[in-house]
Amino acid sequence: MFWYDHGMGGWGWVAVSLGILLAVLAVAAVVLLLRSVDRFPPGPSQPPAAPSAEQVLAERFARGEIDEEEYERRLTELRAHGPGRDRPGPGDS
Repeated sequence: MFWYDHGMGGWGWVAVSLGILLAVLAVAAVVLLLRSVDRFPPGPSQPPAAPSAEQVLAERFARGEIDEEEYERRLTELRAHGPGRDRPGPGDS
């Protein structure tokens, strides 16, 4: 038979403990990194632009809310007196 010691000394326990601690910290860091990626999209983000009056009118025509005659009449009116032209805008006195 072979007679040698299979036990660990004091420094062996320290090394095993530090190894387990480092492994747990590495797993926690990866989990936190993956969770934070979803919160911060890449690059600057801007809110979507509001649709123009002509786009809203075209959508209403496409949905069938107004007929072609009404669409043409309102489109002509919008183009003749659009925002910033002869009419005051919302909130103007």
